[in-house]
Amino acid sequence: MLHATALLVVLFCSGCVPRSESDVVVYSALDQEFAEPILMGFERRQDGETGVIAKFDVESTKTVGLVNQIIAEKDRPQCDLFWNNEILHTVRLQKLGLLQPHDWNVAATWPKDLIASDKTWCGFATRARVLIVNTEMISNAFERPDSVDDLRDPRWAKDCAMARPLFGTTATHFAVIRDRIGRDAALKMLSQIVDNAVILSGNKQVAQAVSTGRLAWGLTDTDDAFVEQELGYPVAIIFPDQQPEQPGTLRIPNTLAILKDAPHPVAAGRLADYLMTGEIEDRLAMGPSSQMPVSPDSKFPPPVLPDEPVRWMQVDFESAAEGWPQWAEAVRDVLGEP
Repeated sequence: MLHATALLVVLFCSGCVPRSESDVVVYSALDQEFAEPILMGFERRQDGETGVIAKFDVESTKTVGLVNQIIAEKDRPQCDLFWNNEILHTVRLQKLGLLQPHDWNVAATWPKDLIASDKTWCGFATRARVLIVNTEMISNAFERPDSVDDLRDPRWAKDCAMARPLFGTTATHFAVIRDRIGRDAALKMLSQIVDNAVILSGNKQVAQAVSTGRLAWGLTDTDDAFVEQELGYPVAIIFPDQQPEQPGTLRIPNTLAILKDAPHPVAAGRLADYLMTGEIEDRLAMGPSSQMPVSPDSKFPPPVLPDEPVRWMQVDFESAAEGWPQWAEAVRDVLGEP
């Protein structure tokens, strides 16, 4: 039998996850350095009655890897609770019928786009899709980009960047854009961006290319941009598309979801309720990723937020996730990838 003193067992290989009847198995796409202390805190509060076994996939396509693992295990689930930081693939699991509803104990003011229509997942602790600008390369604030659409502006040709829109938050972002403006218009926009911008492997690489002066600006996530700012590089973070005629800034939540036929749904629900609180959101806000709380009980405004209020994009993530395999194939064609 596994005991709570074992704390977290970190696995990234396939196969069954051993556990006792008192353990809850979590598959976490949130980085181990951020998730592990929080999960260990849950164990301590359980006085040894419930242990946590966490599986972290260390690959750059970690969310896809964990989701594929869950799908492969659908006839004999090994995971109890899925903690994802890229919502698109959580919604994919919802549409495959692999999640079960939960009575999420959240405020009545919780944003409607951050909770599933069937209550199978709930979003919290968000990151924003932002522009990171090298302030030495674009010293005049009035000349800086202020929209995602600026990625296709010829005046920034090969001096701006974004990550490949097949994985991570960039994949979610362009699925949302497709849902907002239509498939053909989104593919045209993406094609123009690919011709105009530098396409890098990930959001971190975008932020680093800008902070070191290789490129003037790029589209990335708040956590990656904030790290470069905290390291002292000459960068500014811009929350894009804030004008009335623009759609607003996209925020990407962490999500929690209990697996259908989870071996330990009661323990999974207990852990989900523990994580879905202002206290946990504050811990994530205070960390180096500066994640943005949703709960009205949160007491810590993350330093990455600007002084003025941010107008958030209104999103239907469930609609954006429709037809993902076909959309991914179309995106690969635009990127010129097999």
